Amino acid sequence: MRFLYALSIMAMLPIFFSSALGADFDAARRQMVAEIAADAARAATWTGRAALSPRVMAAMGKVERHRFVPAALAPQAYLNRPLPIGDGQTISQPFIVALMSDLLDLSPGDKVLDVGTGSGYQAAVLAELGARVFSIEILAGLSREADRALRAAGYSGIMLRVGDGWAGWPEQAPFDAIIVTAAPETPPPPLVDQLRVGGRMVIPLGPQGAAQELVVAEKQADGSMARRRVLPVAFVPFTGEGTRR
Repeated sequence: MRFLYALSIMAMLPIFFSSALGADFDAARRQMVAEIAADAARAATWTGRAALSPRVMAAMGKVERHRFVPAALAPQAYLNRPLPIGDGQTISQPFIVALMSDLLDLSPGDKVLDVGTGSGYQAAVLAELGARVFSIEILAGLSREADRALRAAGYSGIMLRVGDGWAGWPEQAPFDAIIVTAAPETPPPPLVDQLRVGGRMVIPLGPQGAAQELVVAEKQADGSMARRRVLPVAFVPFTGEGTRR
C-alpha cells in the first residue's frame, strides 16, 4: 500500500538492508515494529489513533514476515513496504497490516473472516491476536503457498479456502469481524450479511487507478453499515464474480 511513501521509508532503508542482509531477522523485525509505531503517530490525524494497541504491536513483533515472502525477497522482508508475492499480488505494508488489525478491535476468541489470504501474513497476525481465522483466496496457487507458509510457521489452526471472496464463507457465518485486503468499489453485500450486528469490517474502497480509502464499517441493528473513513490507500483490485455484475 502506498501510504508509507508519504512518510519516511527512504531514511530507514540502510538500517533495514544492513540487518536483513546479515540474516539478523530478529533485529530487523524490531526495527520494523519501531517504524510502525512512528508511522502510527504520524498518521494520527487521519486514523484518530496516536498509537496502536500493545497486543497488535506484540503480534507484529512475533510473526516472522520473512516466512511469508518469496525466498529471494527474504532480505527485504522487514522493510516497511509491500512486496510482490506472485500472480500480480502483494504482501501488504507492515504498517497497514498493523493498522487494519488494530481497527478491528478484536477480543481473543473472535471469529474473523480474512478475505484475500495472499501470502498468509495477515492471517498469522490475526491468529497471534487470538482470533479464530477463516481465510479465503481466489487464487489456488497463492492459497497453497499460504497454507505451506502458515504451517511451517506453526499456524496450523487457521482455516483456508479457495473461492470467490465476494461470496464470503456463509457456512461459517456470522463473523465478529471481517477484514478485506483488496479493494472493491463498495462493500460486497454477502460480506455485510455474514457480519454479526455490532461487528466490524475493515476494507479499502475505491476503483483501481483512482483514489481509494481505508474504511471501518460497523453493522447496525437494521443491517446498515456505519462507515468511517480512515486513510488514503492503494490496494490491488478485488476480483471475483461480484465485481463483474
